[in-house]
Amino acid sequence: MVHKSAKHEINMCEGPIFTKLLKFSLPIVFASVLQLLFNTADMIVVGKFGSGGSLAAVGATNSITNLFVNVFLGVSLGAGAQTARCYGSDDSDGAHKTVHTSVALGLISGLFISVLGIILAPYLLRMMDCPSDVIGKSTLYMRIYFCGMPFSMLYNFESAILRAVGDSKRPLYYIATAGVVNVGLNLIFVIFLKMDVAGVATATVISQIISVALTTRALLLDDGMIKLELKKIKIHIIELKHICLIGVPAGLQSCLFSISNVTIQTSINSFGSAVMAGSAASQSVEGYVYALMHSVAQASLNFAAQNFGAKKYKRIHKVLLESILSATILGFVAGNIVNIYSENLLSLFTDVPAEILAGAERVSIVCTLYWLCGILDVVNFVLRGIGCSLPPMLISIVGVVGIRIVWVHTYFVSHRSIYSLLISYPVSWIVVIIVELIVYVLYTTKKFNYSIASK
Repeated sequence: MVHKSAKHEINMCEGPIFTKLLKFSLPIVFASVLQLLFNTADMIVVGKFGSGGSLAAVGATNSITNLFVNVFLGVSLGAGAQTARCYGSDDSDGAHKTVHTSVALGLISGLFISVLGIILAPYLLRMMDCPSDVIGKSTLYMRIYFCGMPFSMLYNFESAILRAVGDSKRPLYYIATAGVVNVGLNLIFVIFLKMDVAGVATATVISQIISVALTTRALLLDDGMIKLELKKIKIHIIELKHICLIGVPAGLQSCLFSISNVTIQTSINSFGSAVMAGSAASQSVEGYVYALMHSVAQASLNFAAQNFGAKKYKRIHKVLLESILSATILGFVAGNIVNIYSENLLSLFTDVPAEILAGAERVSIVCTLYWLCGILDVVNFVLRGIGCSLPPMLISIVGVVGIRIVWVHTYFVSHRSIYSLLISYPVSWIVVIIVELIVYVLYTTKKFNYSIASK
C-alpha cells in the first residue's frame, strides 16, 4: 500500500506499535497541552486582570458549552475513524467522499450550535442556578464564544481527517500558531482595552478562525487521499451513514457525560462563587492530566481503525493493551504531581485563599484517580475504531450518567460536601471500565474469531 502524501503520514498497520503510537501521540499531547495553556492563559488573564466575579463567570459556562460541543466532536471522531478505515484498506474514492462529507458536516454543525447557543445561553445558566452576581458576564461570554462555533467545529473535523492518516504534527503547528495569537489578544483586550470576559471570548473566536484557515489550506494542498476540493463539498449519503454509525453514539455519549457534569456543576454552584472559582481553576489544571491520557486514546482509535480496515485484527489487541499501559502510567504520574503542587498551580489563577483551598480539594479527589478515566477512554476509543460505538454509549448512560445523577440526588443530599459530590467521578469510571472490557472481549471474539483462525 503506497500513498502519495507519505511525508506527513504514518502507516499504523505495520511495524512496532509502541514506537509508532508514541510518535503519533506526542504531537497530539503537545497540541492538547498547548491548547490548555492558551485556555489557562484565558483564565489567568480574566482572573488576575478582569473585574470581580469574572473567573467564576467564565468557569460557569464550561459544562454548558461542552454539552453543546461534545455531540458534534463525537461525530468528528466518526469522520476520523471512517477516513482511517479507508486509508487502511486503500480506498481512495471512499476517503475522498468522507473528507468532503466531513467538511460539510463541520460547517452545518457549527452553524447549528452557534444559533442554538446564542439563543439559549441565559436560560441554561439560570437552569444551572448560576448566581445573580455572575450570570450577566457568563451570558455575554457564552454568546460571543458561540459565534466562533462554525470555525471551531470545522477545525475539529479537518484535524480529525489529518490525524486519520497519521498526520498529527500539522494540527500541532496550527493550534500553536492560533494559540499564540489568542494569548496576545487576551492581553490586549483585557488588560489594555478593559474588555473583561468579552475580550477573552473575542480573542478565542479570532484564534479559531486562524486555526481552521490553516487546516483548510493543508487539505486543499494535499496531493493524496484526503485532498479537499471546495466545489465538491457535499453530503455523500453512504459516507454520512458510516460516519454517523460511529460518531453519533460517540457524540451522544459525550453529551451524556456533559449532562452529568452539568448536574455536578449545578451542585457546585450551590456552594457559592468562591467554590465555583476554585472549581473552575481546578478544572483547568486537571485538563493537563486528561490531555495526556486522551491523546493516547485518540491515537488508539486511529490505530484500531486503520488495522480494522486492513483486516489486521491481532494487532488491534496489542493496540488496546499498549495504549492502556501508556495512558495509565501517564495519568498516575501526572495526576499525583499535580496534586502535590496543587496550591502553587491554583495560585496562578487567583489570590483568594478560599478559592485556592476549594480548588485544591477538587484536585486531590479527581487528579489522583484520573488514570482510571484514561483506561476508560482507551477501551472506549478502540471499540469505536472497530465499529462498536453503540454499546459504549449505552454503558455510559447507566455507568456514568446514571450513577452520577443518582449519586447527586441520593448520597450527596445526605452527605453534603465537595468530597461526597466529586467521589462520584472515580466510582462511575470503575463501573464503566469493567463493563466495557467485557463488551470488548465479547465483541472481538464474535467479530474476529474466524479471521484470526484463518490467518
